[in-house]
Amino acid sequence: MLKTFLTTNYVHQTMNLNILRTYASKDPTSFPSSILFSHSNNSLAIYDAYPKSLFHFLLLPRVKSSFQGHDLTSLRALLKGDKKFAKAVVDSLKEDAVTLRKEIENEMVKRFGFKWNIWTGFHAAPSMPHLHLHVLSADLRSDAMKSKKHYNSFHPKLGFFLDIDEVLSWFDAEDSFFKNQAELDPKTFEKLLKDDLVCFYCSSNMKNIPTLKAHLDEEWDKLMNREKARLERKRKFEEKHKGDGVPNENNHDPKRLKTTSGEDM
Repeated sequence: MLKTFLTTNYVHQTMNLNILRTYASKDPTSFPSSILFSHSNNSLAIYDAYPKSLFHFLLLPRVKSSFQGHDLTSLRALLKGDKKFAKAVVDSLKEDAVTLRKEIENEMVKRFGFKWNIWTGFHAAPSMPHLHLHVLSADLRSDAMKSKKHYNSFHPKLGFFLDIDEVLSWFDAEDSFFKNQAELDPKTFEKLLKDDLVCFYCSSNMKNIPTLKAHLDEEWDKLMNREKARLERKRKFEEKHKGDGVPNENNHDPKRLKTTSGEDM
């Protein structure tokens, strides 16, 4: 059984910038439930200590003896190594992310009555070593989202946040294109973090973070109202056609997750 995200910071991402590497090397059974959500043979899913959305996880490839000689420091380091190994790692993360996304979607429906988009991607120039994939709900509503850098690092269209499907597409391209994309020069991408604040919903420019966060709250309310109206229409339709065999898409028994709201689910 899982709790809600706390707005306070967890111990697992302190000033120790190498903590992700440490986690990836540990036995999953040694983690407290406040850190680890789930694990597979290939990855760990942990709660982001400073979640930028209502749901925010990190997927870390686990360090194995068979990985010796391969660099998992970052996506850039991974792509500069053996191409076949790199693709296998990203494919594995994608597979585990699909499972995690289903858990999140189930909890979205249970908690809010509907599901919305989930972003799955890498930071082009990550701030912490050891490769990690962000899996977060597309709302960016969190007390931990405090700066332009925070926001722009997750904006889905800016270019700093690299969708995992985009990264996987590089492997199928010409070698010259792959090598060019795999460069991931930090200086080039870090400049994007200084770009203007633009709403990812409507592309409106925002003058500062407080204005942006207020606007995102308004967009969230619009989304909630649209979905409530849709669900009410659906309820009336099902009530009218009760007994006709109309399926109910919301029938499920999800696990309990954490959100930044701090409320039990």
